[in-house]
Amino acid sequence: MAVKERVGLVVSDKMEKTIVVAVESRSAHPKYGKIVARTKRYKAHDEENKCHVGDRVRIQETRPLSATKRWIVTDVITTAAQA
Repeated sequence: MAVKERVGLVVSDKMEKTIVVAVESRSAHPKYGKIVARTKRYKAHDEENKCHVGDRVRIQETRPLSATKRWIVTDVITTAAQA
């Protein structure tokens, strides 16, 4: 079975060892053809608290870690200071 991975932007880092990542998916509207952007927010585990708001990160699906957390941070692609 393939491992699910997403790339998104950190929108909250206020929790301990947890971040909220917004992943934007863009698709054409079925009838009108206009590109529609949809945003889904995932809670991801950040063991060292190294991610901050504005960072672009890669997250990977894992076993349930809490009531709402099912993703872990695998890679920090860019930091907010670089962007």
